[in-house]
Amino acid sequence: MPRHHKRSLRARALLALAVLAAALTIALTVPVRLGLDLSGGTQIVLETRPTPATGISREATDRTLEVLRGRIDALGLAEPTLVRSGDHRIIVELPGVQDPGKAADVLGRTAQLTIHAVLGPADTNAPAVLPATERVLPDESGQPLRLKAAALRGDDVKGAAARFDPQNGTGWHITVDFTDQGSAQWAETTGEAACRPVGDHGRRIAIVLDDRIISSPGIDPSVGCGAGIGGGGTRITGSFTDTEARELALLISGGALPVPVEIIEQRVIGPTLGAAAITAAAWAAAIGTALTALFVIAVYRLMGLLAALALTCYGLVSYAALAALGATLTLPGLAGFVLTIGMAVDANVLVLERAREDFATRTRPTARSALTAGFRGALSAIADSNITTLIAAALLFALASGPVRGFGVTLGIGVLASMVSTLLITRVFAEYATSRPFVHRRPRMTGIADTGWIRDRLLRRNPHLMRHPRRWLAVSAALLVAAASGVLIRGLDLGIEFSGGRLIEYTTSRSVDPERARTALSEAGFPRTLVQTSGDNELTVRAEDLTNSQTGTVTDTITRLGGDARKIRDELVGPTLGEELRRNALIALGLALAAQLAYLTVRFRWRFATAAVAALAHDVLILVGVFAWLGKPIDGVFLAALLTVIGYSVNDSVVLFDRIRELLTPNRTASLALTANRAILQTLPRTVNTGMGAALILTALALLAEDTLTDFALALLIGLAIGTYSSVFTATPTALTLHPAARPRTPHRASAVAGHPDQPTRFRSAQR
Repeated sequence: MPRHHKRSLRARALLALAVLAAALTIALTVPVRLGLDLSGGTQIVLETRPTPATGISREATDRTLEVLRGRIDALGLAEPTLVRSGDHRIIVELPGVQDPGKAADVLGRTAQLTIHAVLGPADTNAPAVLPATERVLPDESGQPLRLKAAALRGDDVKGAAARFDPQNGTGWHITVDFTDQGSAQWAETTGEAACRPVGDHGRRIAIVLDDRIISSPGIDPSVGCGAGIGGGGTRITGSFTDTEARELALLISGGALPVPVEIIEQRVIGPTLGAAAITAAAWAAAIGTALTALFVIAVYRLMGLLAALALTCYGLVSYAALAALGATLTLPGLAGFVLTIGMAVDANVLVLERAREDFATRTRPTARSALTAGFRGALSAIADSNITTLIAAALLFALASGPVRGFGVTLGIGVLASMVSTLLITRVFAEYATSRPFVHRRPRMTGIADTGWIRDRLLRRNPHLMRHPRRWLAVSAALLVAAASGVLIRGLDLGIEFSGGRLIEYTTSRSVDPERARTALSEAGFPRTLVQTSGDNELTVRAEDLTNSQTGTVTDTITRLGGDARKIRDELVGPTLGEELRRNALIALGLALAAQLAYLTVRFRWRFATAAVAALAHDVLILVGVFAWLGKPIDGVFLAALLTVIGYSVNDSVVLFDRIRELLTPNRTASLALTANRAILQTLPRTVNTGMGAALILTALALLAEDTLTDFALALLIGLAIGTYSSVFTATPTALTLHPAARPRTPHRASAVAGHPDQPTRFRSAQR
């Protein structure tokens, strides 16, 4: 091995060792935050209270719920469950928080921001008889002040930020920006205060947060009477630490609650899934991962074994990243995490298939040179597919909230860990192995010295799949019509997360195992119920909207298990995926698709970018239609599966289009149809092998895991099949149809060979 190769290998090995050591240290010392379904958490019941200006209504409660959701997300309590109960209660469930007092402190700070004109100091000796529009509160020094009615409220605030100003000596402070209406009111209020003499208490403005004056600055003498302070903002100063300033800014910018809330109940609750379900999912994950590793080893021999070891390291790096970032891991998230191990096979398969191609076309090949060429040739496809996925992950994290935002975190971590695994760890393993004399003398044991069964068949038959691209588009159109028919005829069965349902709470004479309760309710005809313990003999059942007779059946079932079951709460609950969360998710998804379209347009041509997005929409619509025909619920688990399918679909199309671009580069006058067909045949072994790796894990989840994960795995299996089909038979024909000079040609069988990209190829000239 040349000296510079040894130095580069040593540098990569040291970097890989450092990454693995850091990941192992984090994994052993930092626990991953588990979601409600795995570990339980804290439940807090809030009740909205009326104000003179705002009465109690379902709309006000829904607005309050969304403000609380944004505040909890901003404070780092990820993956919460918030649901409206009745017209004026909100149930908040915080995963992993086992201290109700801590959770209550977070939510109890309602951040009711009001701004008042100061009338003057309060007379502590006089009887406390005040007009209804006035109030008395102590200022920062403890002196009581008489305040007028609030001139501005939290909904007049546009945003807030913590700033540090070392020059003027104010230290940490909070800048507050007002809305247009709030800005006008702020100028009017400060203009009235400026009419009072300098030094008079009436020249002060009190900023009140949670019934406490946090700042009561005087109006600067330069402000004239009636002029007020313009500019649409102000600044809150005080003895803030950096943590206090940032937390206060988060609370204020998170939005004031439309109505005050009061905590009426708080307690620790158990997980929504039992130990048996979690154990089944873990077994499914282990078996599926082992089958995937065995498949990769069977196909690629020694290189497959090294890739499997690198994938194990990938799992360690991903887990450590989740722990370090404080992400919340739910059971569907765990399944998605295991799935990304299967999908991370793709980058390794891309490298190994390119190495096989290089080995087959060289005159005197070696395993090491073929692998070097494989990493170099696959880099473009790996980069393009991962960058498009990272764009989507970043936008989902930045713009969405709740489980969609959590999915963006998991997706981004998986992509970055996959690149580290393939381009660093796998390469170190592979270069070290192929540099050994024992391996060098036996290239066939590496698994890249032969073309493989799939490629051999393609070499012999050399089919022309893109002879009639519009026929494939007709098949795709027929599939879309069938899917749309399912939505129109059967309708969508929206789950509790989207449609709401009924919450019933029981107290029983003896303790009830929630897992037995789930099984019994499922046998009684309620397979989608969520059962949680809350106390020794208290049980909460959350189900879809039940009739009175169905409620009686649920009560009878709980009575058989727990003895005397007394119903202590029976309320209709709203959706946990509220309207604002769904709207934000759709906006984030739309922007993610637009950003991917822009990136693909720059990297390829606009026709290829449009074709990739069209294939993505095709996959989503068909998956929704299949679930409609099957009568499966459209719930939060399905949403996670749908987002995963979107990522897989784009990734598959990008890999194929990257090969088309590579083949067109040296011969821009070649027929696009022939070039696309050649690219399909060259990438088909990678597509099949990657799909098999993912399918093994998903099949294990579908067969061995709990019912909820069965639907999750089913959605992903359908998406996997449709995504593999659409990248070849929807995206590619769409690109050919959009291309003005694309006309199918009869292939030259001797030259358009799938496994020989370096052979000279005679293509008929086509007008660009």
